[in-house]
Amino acid sequence: MPKFSWEARSRTGAAQKGVMEAASAAAVEAQLKKFGFGSISVKEEGKGLSMELKLPGFGKKVETKDLVIFTRQFATMIDSGLPLVQCLDILSSQQENATFKEVLIKVKETVEGGSTFADALSKHPKVFDQLFVNLVAAGEVGGILDTILNRLAAYIEKAMKLKKQIKGAMVYPATIMTIAIGVVAVILIFVIPTFAKMFADFGGELPGATKFVIALSNFVVKYILLIIGLIFAVVVAIKKYYATPNGKKTLDTLALKAPIAGPLIRKVSVARFTRTLGTLISSGVPIMDGLEIVAKTAGNKVVEEAVYKVRSSIAEGKTMAEPLQECGVFPPMVVQMISVGEATGAMDAMLSKIADFYDDEVDDAVSALTALMEPMLMVFLGTTVGGLVIAMYLPIFKLAGTVGG
Repeated sequence: MPKFSWEARSRTGAAQKGVMEAASAAAVEAQLKKFGFGSISVKEEGKGLSMELKLPGFGKKVETKDLVIFTRQFATMIDSGLPLVQCLDILSSQQENATFKEVLIKVKETVEGGSTFADALSKHPKVFDQLFVNLVAAGEVGGILDTILNRLAAYIEKAMKLKKQIKGAMVYPATIMTIAIGVVAVILIFVIPTFAKMFADFGGELPGATKFVIALSNFVVKYILLIIGLIFAVVVAIKKYYATPNGKKTLDTLALKAPIAGPLIRKVSVARFTRTLGTLISSGVPIMDGLEIVAKTAGNKVVEEAVYKVRSSIAEGKTMAEPLQECGVFPPMVVQMISVGEATGAMDAMLSKIADFYDDEVDDAVSALTALMEPMLMVFLGTTVGGLVIAMYLPIFKLAGTVGG
């Protein structure tokens, strides 16, 4: 049987440590809890070095698709009457993703050690987020775990579909912009210097457009490393600024007000808020806990602050509608429907209807955005590349005209 070294605090707060033989780390933790210890840390002896040498980012990521399949299969097994531990054992043994397999084995060991399923999941926040854990906890308490898991799978599938739509809308413009930048860079760095040398041998006055392009080419060739470094520095600076509370709020506000992408971002935010809160409420999660989870998973600082204002409003005995209207993110129709849902006591159903409506709105917005950007990008690409080519051929046309005359 493996040995585990442990550190914990007694009821008086005194730090203690020791070594224990057990089947798993979860079993050690469960035994220590029985003795009244808290703040428990358990590590298998002889495995510390291998754990430290495990570099982050090199393990296979747990994909959303893996999580959906697991949730659906788990719900079916629970509904069939199989014990929780047996379900986890079966699903971990057939799991092809090594990282997810390891997580499921640890979850099973933790449950075997006496923890609830929700507590076991909460130890792996990178795979099972707060929403997942809280819904499972509600399902365990209410005895409707299979129903909750089916709702969770449906929610994750719809969230995955929404994410794919946004990514799909960005692939085409990103590809065109990358090609445009690559083509322009090749022309400026390799093609134009050859033309410039040829024009210098010819002598004579060059057209203004040609002079500008040659000067631009010389600048890019001379300062190419500085330009790349500057672009990298700007990207890093924006990321660091976005990591701060004020930076996140400022950039998220600008994103919502952006002329083309802003309306799409707004619709995505509304769809995510209503879908998440509707799923939580219909699953029996208390409204205050649900709003806390929604705020943390909002993905937009403006929406997050609005949700926290809603939470404070409800704590004071007020309604949800007023703070939602004040934030400026939610359209009047959404605010009115939520207000009706509060008045009739059918908030979960109303939120689901709003989410379904805005899912369709996102579909339409993505299609419209793609249709609008296609001609704009083609005009940009044609104008940029065509302008450079024409500028370099102007002296040749001028020379040909002189010779012909």
